[in-house]
Amino acid sequence: MIETLISFALATSILSISPGPDNIFVLTQSIVNGKKYGLATVLGLMTGCIIHTTLVAFGVSAIIKENENLFFFIKILGASYLIYLAFKVYKSDAKIILSNNTVKSESILKLFKKGFIMNVLNPKVTIFFLAFFPQFLFSETVSNVLQFYVLGGIFILVSFLVFGTIAVLSGSISSYLKEHSKIGIYLKWGQIIVFCFIAIMILM
Repeated sequence: MIETLISFALATSILSISPGPDNIFVLTQSIVNGKKYGLATVLGLMTGCIIHTTLVAFGVSAIIKENENLFFFIKILGASYLIYLAFKVYKSDAKIILSNNTVKSESILKLFKKGFIMNVLNPKVTIFFLAFFPQFLFSETVSNVLQFYVLGGIFILVSFLVFGTIAVLSGSISSYLKEHSKIGIYLKWGQIIVFCFIAIMILM
């Protein structure tokens, strides 16, 4: 149980650190508007994750209760989706591009709302949770809904710590990325390894 949760937290941390639309958005907002504005964006994004966790928790738990074969099929689809994500990352450019020219100065509340709406209205987040979370169910005695919420809580906590660090250290991180352009390659392969590893775990 503990080993599963630690593995989940490690996988989440690697995926959170790896460049993506969310953390790049947090970084640029923090650089342009300031640290507290970046943290407001992070809070919005993480609040949105609660909605996705709820959808997956009740939806998948109902499927597990009704039909184990259908749940196995969902796991296979999840593995396929993770391999697809790994392939997309492999084909993507490893360069991390920070553009501040189009970033507008906005209020803390507006940035919180923007982060929340960005997350909630992104169906890819639900699909990712659907592919990612079931592989880390950790108990046969604890209810599946509760397990999903535990995983969701860990995901939100780890992501908040990573994204919050990005917001607070935005200036230093921006300078580091400009001086060390090759860091994108390492982060890119970190993502690919995590996606493939989880997919292989499911298939085996």
